Amino acid sequence: MNKLQKLLDERGILLADGATGTNLIPMGLDSGQAPEAWNFDHIDRIETLHQSFIDAGSDILVTNSFGGTARRLHLHQLDDRVVEVNEAAATIAGNLVAKSGREIVVAGSVGPTGDLLFPLGELTYEGAVEAFIEQMTGLKKGGADVAWIETMSSPEEIDAAIEAANEVGLDYVVTASFDTAGKTMMGLSPADFGDTMSAKDPKPLAFGSNCGVGASDLLVAAIDLVAHSGGVPVVAKANAGIPKIAGDKVVYSGSPELMGDYAKLAMNLGVSIIGGCCGNSPAHVKAMADAVRTHNGGDAPTAEDIIETLGPLVSPKSEKTTDRSSRRRRRS
Repeated sequence: MNKLQKLLDERGILLADGATGTNLIPMGLDSGQAPEAWNFDHIDRIETLHQSFIDAGSDILVTNSFGGTARRLHLHQLDDRVVEVNEAAATIAGNLVAKSGREIVVAGSVGPTGDLLFPLGELTYEGAVEAFIEQMTGLKKGGADVAWIETMSSPEEIDAAIEAANEVGLDYVVTASFDTAGKTMMGLSPADFGDTMSAKDPKPLAFGSNCGVGASDLLVAAIDLVAHSGGVPVVAKANAGIPKIAGDKVVYSGSPELMGDYAKLAMNLGVSIIGGCCGNSPAHVKAMADAVRTHNGGDAPTAEDIIETLGPLVSPKSEKTTDRSSRRRRRS
């Protein structure tokens, strides 16, 4: 049995980690620099970040390999080292897990290629599958427990990544980013995503949403994700509020306390894997860990409950984008 499935069966709720990129920037990552290069150049800093999330209570570590396909690494002259880059990312996380004395999942981060698939762009479906296979080969070689396919918006690219995971022999998780009026940039709705993922064979170990435009928006999307999950565990990995410019820095509006409230609402919705994306520091993850550990449960929140607690939607959904069963739940 996959370690992620085993821990879900044992614990019911798992805590993922926080952000990678927004936490590496204060550690010296320059604009335009590939975070994946630090798997060679600054291993100690990647270890420090992973260890901070272990100390905060994370059950899942997402590797530093989000841009790890050749399609993205060629921008940094690393496209001839794809397998090596991803193997290093998984190895760094895995070594820390081995020393932790705890069962922690190493989730091999697989982000979008950054290219549009044909006919909108030049990348073919077969080319996308090939790129993801190369990346996942490295992640598997480094000991990743699962392919963590994240921040996706295109159904075709999602399918290509899933096909690659099946080809390489990695169980997989998929998260999409619902950041355009309650849908992904390519028009995929949470309800349609849930229906599609729950019908896959083999099914994902979990699916859900990450990133996007704020914690409120993500949890409103999660209402439909849970309703259309078909019993597959749902992931919520929200940004820590909204980014704002403060001098020469980008700061996020969501406090650790707000993300603790977000974790409680996610649990009440029926979300099984809770974590943070952009802007979530180890302090935010620690607040979520405390919430998960101490929360006594409650009724599933409506969209209005979520907005009242976490703040207004940044990308409001029109009524017609919300699935009918969700509207019935909000009225009840």
